Amino acid sequence: MKEIFENIPVIPYEGPQSKNPLAFKFYDADRIVMGKPMKEHLPFAMAWWHNLCAGGTDMFGRDTADKSFGAEKGTMEHAKAKVDAGFEFMKKLGVKYFCFHDVDLVPEADDIKETNRRLDEISDYILEKMQGTDIKCLWGTANMFGNPRFMNGAGSSNSADVFCFAAAQVKKALDITVKLGGRGYVFWGGREGYETLLNTDVKFEQENIAKLMHLAVDYGRSIGFTGDFYIEPKPKEPMKHQYDFDAATAIGFLRQYGLDKDFKMNIEANHATLAGHTFQHDLRISAINGMLGSIDANQGDLLLGWDTDEFPFNVYDATMCMYEVLKAGGLTGGFNFDSKTRRPSYTMEDMFHAYVLGMDTFALGLLKAAELIEDGRIDAFIKDRYASYQTGIGAKIRSGETTLKELAAYADSLGAPALPGSGRQEYLESIVNQILFG
Repeated sequence: MKEIFENIPVIPYEGPQSKNPLAFKFYDADRIVMGKPMKEHLPFAMAWWHNLCAGGTDMFGRDTADKSFGAEKGTMEHAKAKVDAGFEFMKKLGVKYFCFHDVDLVPEADDIKETNRRLDEISDYILEKMQGTDIKCLWGTANMFGNPRFMNGAGSSNSADVFCFAAAQVKKALDITVKLGGRGYVFWGGREGYETLLNTDVKFEQENIAKLMHLAVDYGRSIGFTGDFYIEPKPKEPMKHQYDFDAATAIGFLRQYGLDKDFKMNIEANHATLAGHTFQHDLRISAINGMLGSIDANQGDLLLGWDTDEFPFNVYDATMCMYEVLKAGGLTGGFNFDSKTRRPSYTMEDMFHAYVLGMDTFALGLLKAAELIEDGRIDAFIKDRYASYQTGIGAKIRSGETTLKELAAYADSLGAPALPGSGRQEYLESIVNQILFG
């Protein structure tokens, strides 16, 4: 078969001094970091929708990039050409996983029976391409936000017919995910929210979303899916009030409706910042609740108020991300590049430059996060900061061996407590800079 990216070689690791734009400077797959090869710390995935479908269209202009891959768009020939392009792309970069929405794989037909037939055909073709490779499916999902029928959401729709259609899409997406050996299944609530309370029954809608998720879990387990289900929190866009606003909100929802044993979080950097948090914050909240599952690796532009899905280049953020991942013991999922090249970056070569950038950014973040942990000063400081809870009244508070009356009497005996020890934020930030740049 003729190469699609015929002028692009297999991307080698050449080290930090290399000036070759098509070589890794930091991503050295077999390098051991804290006892594991880098490739195991960083199971990277290609996002089918951005890499093989997105052509640079925005609200003001049409495509700048040609993602036809030599076939007529809207046909099954084009769907297969995307498979060919995707597998060649992943092989040349050493990317071992891919993620998909159902309608990324095939053009959606007017009749769901025809769409499902197309999904069967293309998933057979993907399975053929997977044979003889170590490329796997990280997770699948259903696009329940793009079609006009989902204007009011999917599980949250006011239409029972639309709810049933969403259920049918989830069923088929789960079938394909299991068929391709996917490690996870994601609910991205692209329109699960509302614009105004004047026409919305919030309790009703949230209950229905939970019903759809329970049905998905029951069906998935019945067909042998043993992986995690994920919620991917996202605020504001496109609905003014999203029900999955951030990690804390989504975790509370899962616990309220008894879904927390099957679901974890798929945290996206750009979504965290749109919620007014740092990427690190939503990772930490997920981790301390035992729900850090997978990551959408991208970044946003803080000067723009929407989801720009840029390839990550901020090493500080990547370091803080990997610090959380290492502290949590790793992911059950992986690092999906839910990222797209900028509109003026429209060539095939730009696609490879983008992945080299993203993979190198997280590889460098991994190395620096490992240094921060091995350095030990931050951990030592935090342990010392809470030392008053290790003995005396503090130990009794932590163990639950005291009463409010006893605590009040203790406070009376003090008269007034001394100020807490300094937080030394600037000192700690200087340690991070030293590790990053020293």
